[in-house]
Amino acid sequence: MSATAALGIAPAPAPISDAFRSTMRRFPATVTVISACRNGADHGMTATAVTSLSMDPPSLLICLNNRTYLHDMLLEVPEFAVSILTDRQAAVSEGFSGKIAPERRFDAADWVRHERGMMVLGSAHASVVCRRMGVVPYGTHTIFIGQVVDTRLSQDTVALMYENSKYCAPLHALPASQN
Repeated sequence: MSATAALGIAPAPAPISDAFRSTMRRFPATVTVISACRNGADHGMTATAVTSLSMDPPSLLICLNNRTYLHDMLLEVPEFAVSILTDRQAAVSEGFSGKIAPERRFDAADWVRHERGMMVLGSAHASVVCRRMGVVPYGTHTIFIGQVVDTRLSQDTVALMYENSKYCAPLHALPASQN
């Protein structure tokens, strides 16, 4: 029995699935690379389903398709990293989306090994290292909850965004009177 069936989740009818897909394509998201290391082997993939969860304790969640190699890896390793890409790192995103073989993805850019073992992008807009605290399967994906153990933020970069199948960057913030 699949996890979806075990949870009593019925597949969505085609019209709502198509409408939801179209809606989510127009939902801007920050582009990240999630990375982990298992038995000395590094792996990473581009993801946009990443968000903060709690400030006490500091934590975030990531959602991964349950058919990915990284998904299986995160079920086994205790920690992972999220590197938030800059508006100049679309090529990194492309490489970790499958355009570069997994064993060569960390050859490009300035990846460094974090003291906890996984690779983190040195020139990222920000990076967050987490200890896996929870795993929640749902439908075709799994939600991984990570408690933050380390973080770094660049004050001089802008985050890379993705909307409607295109990379973009946020405009400067509106004045408070327009928010």
